[in-house]
Amino acid sequence: MTAETTRRRGPGRPRDPHADAAILRAAVDLLIERGVDQTSMEGIAKRAGVAKVTVYKRWKSKEDLLADAIERVRDDIPGVAPARAARELPELIETLLPRWGEALADPRYRALSARLLGAGPGHPALLEAYWNHHVLPRRERSRALLRRAQDEGVLDPAADVDVLLDMMAGAIIHHLLLEPGEPSPEEVGRYLRRLFRQVGFALPADDVT
Repeated sequence: MTAETTRRRGPGRPRDPHADAAILRAAVDLLIERGVDQTSMEGIAKRAGVAKVTVYKRWKSKEDLLADAIERVRDDIPGVAPARAARELPELIETLLPRWGEALADPRYRALSARLLGAGPGHPALLEAYWNHHVLPRRERSRALLRRAQDEGVLDPAADVDVLLDMMAGAIIHHLLLEPGEPSPEEVGRYLRRLFRQVGFALPADDVT
């Protein structure tokens, strides 16, 4: 659980982490299987094997619960520690590419992402919760890292960092969710390498192993 999640749930006695994990797993499973409309707090409680009151004590709404559940899956994608030097970014990216490719090619992650994107018209509260509590903080960290990369000469200092972040996110969504087929982890890794090179990072060409 993140500090932000704890703050949103308010004070109280420490929660059982096993119950939290079971609820989040159940929420992910039901969201993938049934979509937002057919996923309820009651159904999540039943799938998790906990009482309904246990779920409602932790999350004030289905949207907040699903947003946290989606982020739990995304947490499996390794990130770059904020404390790492920006000049190390190209090397770190190259090291992490296989793990990113494996995570992003996972059919469950792809299905979950499609459910989230498709929720917009009917469930704006879910997108708002996910954006405010998870996307924006992560984006701020990424923005700070890219700006440090600019300061240290790893990235073009004239580049618009916000546009770069949008380009990377949009390209990944397009490649993973809109193109037909199921790419392999290796294919996703090669695509990500090309994407980072296009953004401006000095990585080997995608035909180099």
